[in-house]
Amino acid sequence: MSNDKKNEIIENLKKSYWMEIETVMNYLANSVHLDGIRAEEVKEKLSVEVADELGHATRLAKRLKELGAAVPGSLEFNAEQKTMQPPEDTTDMYAIVKGVVDAETGAIEQYKKIIRLCDGVDYVTQDLCIGLQADEEEHLVIFQGYLKALDKDRK
Repeated sequence: MSNDKKNEIIENLKKSYWMEIETVMNYLANSVHLDGIRAEEVKEKLSVEVADELGHATRLAKRLKELGAAVPGSLEFNAEQKTMQPPEDTTDMYAIVKGVVDAETGAIEQYKKIIRLCDGVDYVTQDLCIGLQADEEEHLVIFQGYLKALDKDRK
């Protein structure tokens, strides 16, 4: 694989790593922040997802190391998940579930990009990202279901 291609793959792996880390922070915050009886199921699911997303970040970090890249430290972090911020109204589940759908959709798109980049040149990274994409798609379906129910309630 050419150095340019390898560097492009590494930069995209780092982007995915940061997306996962930011998701961990926001899922953790919202799993504690939300209030109300209806929030309990979402809070519980977010708590479980924290471990899954941290596992994704760990797998990405290991792959970066295997490719000879440094795993980035916190000074390289730039927050991007505007829709995942804990809402002022701690009972606003719709805002958080919509934010989760946005985050999962973004992660899926990023993994698809890496899968295409790796095609024919880095099957190990491609395989890793296919598995991570599958996990994110599973999470997306769950939260899309929550969003449908919340949407129905809003009407």
